[in-house]
Amino acid sequence: MTRPALRLAGYQPETSVHSRALHHVAALAAEARFGGFAPQVVVDVTARGHRAGELFAMVEDGRLDGCYVASSYLLASVPSLAVFDLPFVATDRGRDYAKLDGAFGIRLAADIAARTPFRALGYWDNGFRHVSNRLKPIRTPDDCRGMTIRTLDNTLHQDVFAALGFTPVFVDVRDLAEAVAAHRVDAQENPLTNFVNFGLFSTHRHVSLTAHFFGIALFLVNGRWFSALPDELRTGLLGAVVEATARQRELAAGEDARCLDILEREGVAVVGADDIDWAAFRAAVAGVVEHEVARLGGAG
Repeated sequence: MTRPALRLAGYQPETSVHSRALHHVAALAAEARFGGFAPQVVVDVTARGHRAGELFAMVEDGRLDGCYVASSYLLASVPSLAVFDLPFVATDRGRDYAKLDGAFGIRLAADIAARTPFRALGYWDNGFRHVSNRLKPIRTPDDCRGMTIRTLDNTLHQDVFAALGFTPVFVDVRDLAEAVAAHRVDAQENPLTNFVNFGLFSTHRHVSLTAHFFGIALFLVNGRWFSALPDELRTGLLGAVVEATARQRELAAGEDARCLDILEREGVAVVGADDIDWAAFRAAVAGVVEHEVARLGGAG
């Protein structure tokens, strides 16, 4: 009997937490207890010339069956995802995991299914996002003024960074390393694991542990493809993703310490949480947050 194909892809290097988790999904899904799929994994579509944002079209048109993607990329289609993009709110991974694994996560998955061609099978840890730059230490919003910062293609993110004094510039992750190395942007924001894995510290010698967002990566599959699977295969794939999600979160939780050790060895200047003016940062974005919370109706 021919095993059903399972074509998966992502947009990060082989060593990243997400890539390792993607391989874990594939390995589990290949087991008989999870349906016995025949997985095919493209770890980094950007290495093949694609933009990360193209993953949506590739899953929708059937070139892929599934992928992971930062929730922020889907905000325009699913406004409720903005709860993950409110700055300086999330401080506790465990609390957010509990919400995502409960009724809130179920409602969010239903919203994604209703508004897009995708089904969300898992919520991955995309890390606390911090700011790096090539010019100077950042401790207050005043330090941000006059800097261009690379952002995701996300209006709310751009509003937040503009409120902090930056000039936001969208750059796809495919072009991020080049944009940083060529000084097309002065600053960027990412989890430390991306800062290290993409080699950005070679140019950006200043990092501030702002933890301004706690990112979520959605594990998405083509909705029609998923619905057409026999019941046992749908159940099996969901079980594989649930198990891989637990492993992904374990890996993600240990990344900051590992990356900070690397940055210390590389001589990167790190501004710690105790040296950041949190009150000034929160005050700077208060208007953006109030507007977004009102738009969401207090959800989250």
